[in-house]
Amino acid sequence: MSSEEMKNLHLDERYLQPETKEVNGILMSKMISDNWDKIWNFQAKPDDLLIATYAKAGTTWTQEIVDMIQNDGDVQKCQRANTFDRHPFLEWTLPPPLNSGLDLANKMPSPRTLKTHLPVQMLPPSFWKENSKIIYVARNAKDCLVSYYHFSRMNRMLPDPGTWEEYVETFKAGNVLWGSWYDHVKGWWDVKDQHRILYLFYEDMKEDPKREIEKIVKFLEKDISEEVLNKIIHHTSFDVMKKNPMANYTTLPTSIMDHSISPFMRKGMPGDWKNYFTVAQSEDFDEDYRKKMAGSTITFRTEI
Repeated sequence: MSSEEMKNLHLDERYLQPETKEVNGILMSKMISDNWDKIWNFQAKPDDLLIATYAKAGTTWTQEIVDMIQNDGDVQKCQRANTFDRHPFLEWTLPPPLNSGLDLANKMPSPRTLKTHLPVQMLPPSFWKENSKIIYVARNAKDCLVSYYHFSRMNRMLPDPGTWEEYVETFKAGNVLWGSWYDHVKGWWDVKDQHRILYLFYEDMKEDPKREIEKIVKFLEKDISEEVLNKIIHHTSFDVMKKNPMANYTTLPTSIMDHSISPFMRKGMPGDWKNYFTVAQSEDFDEDYRKKMAGSTITFRTEI
């Protein structure tokens, strides 16, 4: 299908502003819930690499870095297809004729790189059984909230976020797709030393991409030259990725994502939350945050 045909695709309305349904107490789209048995029984392989994140935590960025490392910095190879076709989004169902994550993953030859937003307790058990490698990326709650709010405004496959004030409360209560941010980052943090998990922070990646990309290279047991490393740093910078149609989701039909409401690649800067939270909202949020994160050893930076 040409990119022009794809842009103007008429889609099944059931996929847009979809119904939601809980799966094991976690809010999901009804599509995920209807497919849950298939997702749960997904068969991972030992050479799979899974990129796991809460929504809007730097997933696409990490996918592009990983793809560049795996292809030794070959930009052309990384332009072979859209992010969502290169790395199947395990639990997500796209309207036909677009590919759904599960189908794509099952058809894909090994070694596969896959993506998920599932909380740790809902990850298909075969990933643990096969000891697949997992990269988890976490981003501070306030910036995640702002990004998720704007994403929910422009992505018609997500529930309507309502007003900013409403959304802050919705997010705090965990009544968003994939559930509570707090439980998600803590859940993955708690298991990181029991499995082959590289736990990264978005803010660290922003502060020193070279250092963090080197961690990923080491985790993937790859060897790359300084020249290739610098090429990867450049190619995966926000400004370059924002212009890359194979990574910025602009090839999806506008009936799914309307970039005129808010671009998929919006700002990508830690601390942007200050442009949205009032002082009172920020104080309320911090107080609630302390309660929800009490007892966890994980620490976030809300600016760099």
